[in-house]
Amino acid sequence: MPRKSLAVVSSVLMLASIGAAASATSAASADSAAAAGPALSVNVAAGRHAINRDIYGMNFAPARLESQLKLPVVRWGGNATTRYNYLLDTANHASDWYFENIPNTVKNPAALPGGSTADQFIGRNQRDGADSILTVPLIGWAPKSRGQTCGFSVAKYGPQQSTDPFDSDCGNGVNTSGQDITGNDPADTSRRAGASFVAKWAGYLDSKYGGAAAGGVRFYQLDNEPDIWFATHRDVHPAGATYSEMLSKTESVASAIKSTDPAAKTIGPSGWGWSSLFYSGSDQQYCASHGCGSVPPDMARHGGVPFAAWYLRQLRAHQQQTGVRLLDYFDNHWYPQEANVFGEADDSATQALRLRSTRMLWDPRYVDQSWINQPVMAIPRMKQLVAQNYPGTKVAITEYNFGALDKIDGGLAEADVLGIFGREGLNLATLWSPPAFSDPGAFAFRMYLDYDGKGSGFGDTSVRAVSTAQTTLAIYAAQRSSGALTAIVINKTHHALASPLTVSGPRDRPGVPVRPG
Repeated sequence: MPRKSLAVVSSVLMLASIGAAASATSAASADSAAAAGPALSVNVAAGRHAINRDIYGMNFAPARLESQLKLPVVRWGGNATTRYNYLLDTANHASDWYFENIPNTVKNPAALPGGSTADQFIGRNQRDGADSILTVPLIGWAPKSRGQTCGFSVAKYGPQQSTDPFDSDCGNGVNTSGQDITGNDPADTSRRAGASFVAKWAGYLDSKYGGAAAGGVRFYQLDNEPDIWFATHRDVHPAGATYSEMLSKTESVASAIKSTDPAAKTIGPSGWGWSSLFYSGSDQQYCASHGCGSVPPDMARHGGVPFAAWYLRQLRAHQQQTGVRLLDYFDNHWYPQEANVFGEADDSATQALRLRSTRMLWDPRYVDQSWINQPVMAIPRMKQLVAQNYPGTKVAITEYNFGALDKIDGGLAEADVLGIFGREGLNLATLWSPPAFSDPGAFAFRMYLDYDGKGSGFGDTSVRAVSTAQTTLAIYAAQRSSGALTAIVINKTHHALASPLTVSGPRDRPGVPVRPG
C-alpha cells in the first residue's frame, strides 16, 4: 500500500490551484511551503469501469486543436443547425441573428451540395480521425434559397424593436410595443423539410464518405433543443412542441436515418437543460406565461408522466414492437444556471462558485445555487431515467460549458468536469464553444488526451479515487491498458496544498508499477 506526500502546485499532471505558486523548484520545497491538504486515496481494484473516450469531444473544434489533441468526436450543432439546407449550404440563424437565412461562403456554389461547409466539417474530421455528430432537422423546415432573407421583414410586418445593423429590413420579431409579432408566413424564409429530406442527406453522405461502419458520419443528432423552438425558431414554429409531436418526428426522422444507414447512431431529444427532463416545449411555453402548477396541460394529457420518462418509454415500446432501436443516446444539454458562471466573469466569488457548480453534474448533496434550488445530479439522474424507462440507451451531454475557459479557474473547472464524466460513466460529451489553442481550457483537455505531447493521457479504466474534501482537492484516477495508473488532482483553493496519497489494490500484471501519473 504505497503512501506518499503529494504537493499540488504545478501543471505537469496535477493541475495548479488558482494563484498558487506554480514555480516551486522541487517537491521538497513545495511541501515546506504548502498547507496541509485533505487525504487522498486510490484503490485500483475498486470502482472499475471503462472510460468512453467520446466524453472528450467538442463542438466545432478549431482545426489546430482538433488535430493536436486527436479529438475523438466533434459536433455540428447549435441553433443554426436546426434549419440547415445541405443542398444550398444555407442556415437560418433563428433568434440568434434576426431569424435570417445566411448562405455560407463556398468556393463553387454551383457544385453544391459538394463542397458545402457541412462537407468540409466531415472531411476534416475524417482526416483527423474524429467521429462526426451531425445535427439533422426534426422541425420540418429548411431555408428555401441561398438568398439572404429574414423571417420578420420590417417592410412586411412593420417597425420592430431591433433590426440587423447590416440589413435594416430584418427585425427581431418584436414590435415597438414589445409584443411578439404573430401570424408571419414561414415561407418567407423556409420550405418543408421532413424525414425524406433527412434520408436524402444521409444517403448523400453515405455515398460520399461511406456509412457509419465505414468511417462516415457515425452520429446523427435529432435536432437541437427542440423544446424551445417556440422561442428560438418561433418564425416557423411558434407553438411549443408537444409530447406527441416530439415522438412522431423522432420516429419518422430516426427511421429514415436507420433505413439509410443501419449502423448510424442517433442522439436525442437534446433539450436545453433542467426543465427539458420534465416538460415538453408546449408545457414550457405554457408555464412561462401561466406558471406550471403541479401538472401542466401537456403532461396531464400523458398521465402526469414527466416528458423524458414518457419519451423513453415510447421509444422502448417501439423497439419491442418493431425490433428497431430508434434512439441510441439519451442526450440533454447542461449549462450552470448560477449567476455569471457560464460567461467570462472572474471575480473571486464567481471563481469559487464556478469551481463548486460542477457538483451539479453528480452530487446528491449539492443544492444548485440558482433558480433550480435543488440537487440536479445531472448524470446519475439521466442514467436512472434510462435504467427505468429504456435500458441499454447510452447517455450523452452534447452541450455544456462552465465558463471562463481562457482563465485558470475555467480550465480547472473543465478538468474537473472531464474527470467527473469519466468517473460517472458518461458515454459521450461535447463542449460548446471550445477554447483557443493556448487557453487553460485547452490544457484541461490535454491533461486527459496528451499531457506530454507524445500521446500520453489519462487511463481508459476508471478506478476509485477519494478525497476527504473533494470540493477542495478533487481527485480522479484511471488505469491504462498497460497497467500504469494515472491520477489527476485539482486544487480548488488559492494556495498550495500538500496531501498524503495512499494507493492500494493489486497490480494487473506483475512487474508493472502502480504509480501516480
